[in-house]
Amino acid sequence: MPARLLLLEDDPAIARTVAYALEREGLAVAHSVLVHDAREQLARTPFDLLVLDVGLPDGSGLDLLRELRGVAATATLPVLVLSAHGEELDRVLGLELGADDYLAKPFSPRELSARVKALLRRAGTQGAAPAPAARPAPLFHDDEAGQRISLRGQPLALTRREYRLLACLLRGAGRIHSRDALLNAAWGDDSESTDRTVDTHIKTLRAKLREVDAGHEYISTHRGMGYCLDL
Repeated sequence: MPARLLLLEDDPAIARTVAYALEREGLAVAHSVLVHDAREQLARTPFDLLVLDVGLPDGSGLDLLRELRGVAATATLPVLVLSAHGEELDRVLGLELGADDYLAKPFSPRELSARVKALLRRAGTQGAAPAPAARPAPLFHDDEAGQRISLRGQPLALTRREYRLLACLLRGAGRIHSRDALLNAAWGDDSESTDRTVDTHIKTLRAKLREVDAGHEYISTHRGMGYCLDL
């Protein structure tokens, strides 16, 4: 969502120039000509930054600034003051009242855009580094030391052979494992168990996986080849 700015400026030509320059930077700009209108907009809408002129038809932008700094909701709203007066006294007064930056007319639209973006970055509204996304928990977690495997955070009630079978499938997830390879992983080279033993244990493994996640079939059969764990 683009940062929202309120521009308080009574000169139509300057207002158009400022709005165009800021909108080119991807910012959303609302415009007020009078202090009382700006006051009403600020009461209705949470803006990210205020750009205000000093001399306005119904008052001074600095009076509005003084009001904003006395209200908790707008006390920290970034404010950039525009003025036709470049005297030090005006700059000091604006800054003492709580302005975050000051730009005297005539000014470069490019400089104004740069100052606005700097204020937004400082306020954390634009250009701040995004918070790192939380890494999703792994679908399966293999606790090799404890010979336990969890699915979606829930421990599976596995026998020793079932653990070895699932651990082997998990290490090579996405690959087809032959019955001989699974037999060797779970029972060892010297076992007298047969391929049928692997099929029986795969069947019980599937049932236990369904108890945790009934909506997904994790172990697929590849006829004549073996089994594969699909994540």
